[in-house]
Amino acid sequence: MNHSLSIYAGSIALENIRRHGLHPDQVKVFVGASGGPKWFVLYGLDRYLFGDFFPQKKEKLYSIGSSAGAWRMACLARKRPVSAIARLAQKYSNEVYTNKPSATEVSLKARQLLDYVIEDDGVEEILSNKKIQTHIIAAKSLGLVASEEPWLQGSGLLLSAAANLLSRNNLRHFYERTVFHTGEQGRPFFRFSDFSTQNVQLTKDNLKDALMASGAIPMMLKGIPNIQGAETGIYRDGGMVDYHFDFRFNPGKEIVLYPHFSARVVPGWFDKALKWRKITPYHFENVVLITPSAEFVDKHLNGGKLRPIILKTWY
Repeated sequence: MNHSLSIYAGSIALENIRRHGLHPDQVKVFVGASGGPKWFVLYGLDRYLFGDFFPQKKEKLYSIGSSAGAWRMACLARKRPVSAIARLAQKYSNEVYTNKPSATEVSLKARQLLDYVIEDDGVEEILSNKKIQTHIIAAKSLGLVASEEPWLQGSGLLLSAAANLLSRNNLRHFYERTVFHTGEQGRPFFRFSDFSTQNVQLTKDNLKDALMASGAIPMMLKGIPNIQGAETGIYRDGGMVDYHFDFRFNPGKEIVLYPHFSARVVPGWFDKALKWRKITPYHFENVVLITPSAEFVDKHLNGGKLRPIILKTWY
């Protein structure tokens, strides 16, 4: 029998499901990774989770996302999340650019897309949502990667890629993780110890800038300068540090639900080509990763880049 989804569970999550099954109030954290248009393969699953699964949840949900994942988390926190995610999919999939679009053109299109998906009342809906605490990750750029001059920024990217090749910890010289969050001031749900991290309260004056920054792919979009409430500087794609994430999402035993376009999970953007760079298995012990199955990829995506690779270290 062919299945559309493959499900991978860390040891704690697997034991939890074996004992209790999987229901909404078992899920404490919802994760959305970077990946741009690769997200489209998860659109149907998002519609189900946003419209049927999570509305049954009584306890608070903590969401976290970078880049396209951050935009999905913003849609989830709307009063009509299915409508919001549908608007994102419809508009995003129909974007048209010139033959060689500049960073200015792509940035303008992205801002128009964001304004279409998150209208002014949408900002207030996200900020006032008491059942979902939203966390948006962006990367404050340091040194050359903060420049908007292509040759300087490009040089900075090459240097940071080379530094990351030696050790992921070297990225701290080029990027600083920034977590924009709803909820109480200075009380984000997630705690980090790997990189210098600043936590910034989301407000009506910075929410859209935070989302723009989280998806500001270097060289393709302009960085977002001096976001209200955050340290002075240029903010870019959160995936530079947290592409698919590699930290402990939840110190408890509740489930972390993570829909993803592939079963291969890598920590940062520069790790995509590094087959030896893997996530820390301990960090994913309570994660349930849901991906399109190999059968689904072969049938609907012509066997494309989304083919899952099983992370045997999880078991």
